[in-house]
Order: sequence, then structure tokens, then C-alpha cells
Amino acid sequence: MELLWQAQRVHRAANPGYHVQLASLLSVKTGGCEEDCAYCPQSLHNSSDVTGRPELEVEPVLARARAAKQAGAHRFCMGWAWREIRDGAPFEAMLAMVRGVRELGLEACVTAGMLSDAQAERLAEAGLTAYNHNLDTSPEHYDRIITTRTYQERLETLQRVRSAGISMCCGGIIGMGESPSDRAGLLEVLANLDPHPESVPINALVAVEGTPLEALPPVDPLELVRMVAVARILMPIARVRLSAGREQLNREAQILCLLAGADSIFYGDTLLTTGNPAVEADRELLAAAGVQMR
Repeated sequence: MELLWQAQRVHRAANPGYHVQLASLLSVKTGGCEEDCAYCPQSLHNSSDVTGRPELEVEPVLARARAAKQAGAHRFCMGWAWREIRDGAPFEAMLAMVRGVRELGLEACVTAGMLSDAQAERLAEAGLTAYNHNLDTSPEHYDRIITTRTYQERLETLQRVRSAGISMCCGGIIGMGESPSDRAGLLEVLANLDPHPESVPINALVAVEGTPLEALPPVDPLELVRMVAVARILMPIARVRLSAGREQLNREAQILCLLAGADSIFYGDTLLTTGNPAVEADRELLAAAGVQMR
């Protein structure tokens, strides 16, 4: 209760009037990723790999962006299951998608793995609002989750994003067998980035069959509330995004997360490849909580 009280004081100062941003997420290139992330159904190392869906082209993606805007979204996020961005036609298509999303009046966010300085500069020139690159967990727990990319490589990617003048979207996942100290360690790393990430997604593991973490139990909702609250206290003006795992939460638990400092939710029926509450259910939830959308 003391933690909630402290988080509430910080949140009210940073977010007067309780506004929540709605973001929509689309998987442009699904499956076949070379990384071995233990939680991910898109890794070619896992039997859950969902390879086989064709990579989306520019116009269908922009059609989805227009639909997301019509449904009330303010940010449109696009994901590519890559270890790193590849130059050539796929990258040129990504740039066209970013330009198109921005022309619709939406914020544009991309998550596509590691990138070079030159690629970051070109994304900035195209108008990219934010680049998502999560740290996932603490430095100490990281090797138990991912072995194909180092923690330092993730930090270097974030620095390239920052150097190009693009907003940073960076958070993590709880429920992957980590300790409370690991959760604190992740938040400590994020809070020591200077400046703080503009956006901090807090995810609860969705244990997908065919991944190494498939047998892990769902996260206790109060643990997600605690994670959101501490993120809000440590990073007062960051947008704390209540992300994957919301389907496991009843509406009271989601409202507690909003009370604790979450000021964004991902909006739409899917998050890349996992489920998400329906749009109408989210509208009803926010209306019941008296939260304004922006």
C-alpha cells in the first residue's frame, strides 16, 4: 500500500487528469528469427516458431495503420522478427511504412533488432518516433534467457537509437523465472540510462507452448502492479506501457496497474503473435475507470 501511495503521488504530478495513450502493434515479418530468446514463439530455435507467414508489404501495413487510427490508436508499432535490420528492399519498405504512418498523424514505432548508425539515421530522417529494443531482464539473469546476443549489444543498440535523435522504447518481461532482485536490477539499469527511456513497456510472460518457458506459471497480478509502480517512481515522466500479459489480468488488476502509474496500453486483438484484450473490452475498461484516452 505504501508503494502504491508513493507511485500515485508521482503519477498524479506527471500525468494530471489520467490520460492513457493507446498503441497498436503489428507483426510485419513474423517468425524465423535467429535469436534464441527462451520466451519467443518466433525463434527458429523453438518448436513454436511461426515461420511461414509472408512478410507484409507497404500498403497492407498502412491499411492496418489507418484502421488502428480509426479505432482510436495514437501510436502504431511495427515488428520484424530479425536479429538485426538488413539493408536492401526490406529496409526500404520499412522506411516507406514509417513515412506513411507519420503522414496519417500517428506516432510510428519500430522493433527490428540491432541496427547500424547509418540505419538509425535513415529511420530518423523518415520520421520514426521511437525504436523499441527491450533489455528483457537483469544483466545477471539475461544469459538464462538469451545466448545469441549480449546485454552489452542491446545497450549499444539503444545508444545508436539515442544518438540518431529517436525516442527510446525499452522495458522488459517478468515471470521468466527471475528473482525479485532481477526485477529490481532491470529497473535499475533502465533508471540509470541518461536520459531515461521515453517509453518503458512492462510485460508479463505469456508462456507459449513450444518455448523453453512453456511450463512457467502465470505471474501474480500484484507482482505486475509492483513492477509498474516502481518503474513510475524511478522514471517519473517516462510512458509506462502495460504490455503483454494483459489477457491474464481481470479488470480490477488492470485498473490497479493504471493506478500504479501505467499510462499506455497496447490496443488491438494481438501483440505480434500472442493474444490481447479486444478493443471494445479496453474501451469499456477505460470508461469504467474514468480514464481519458489520448
